[in-house]
Amino acid sequence: MTPSTPTTLAELVNFIIGLINQFIPLLIAITFLFIVWKLIDAWIIHADDETRRSDGKMIAFVGFVVVFIMISIWGILSFLQSTLAG
Repeated sequence: MTPSTPTTLAELVNFIIGLINQFIPLLIAITFLFIVWKLIDAWIIHADDETRRSDGKMIAFVGFVVVFIMISIWGILSFLQSTLAG
């Protein structure tokens, strides 16, 4: 089935929301992979460097807080969208 061209404002908004809903999980996955790579770099590859390990701890904390906030906002917006859509 090919996607149809939006002809009304409501269809255009729904199309854009659909694109955003596909992009958000990709953004979360990329962020998570970045955090994992930085942790591997700080704690395994450069385990002998104390400054890298402390940077790794900070990246871990900030990164997981950011991912938590991203998922929370995404959930709240999905809840609002389903509530307001009726």
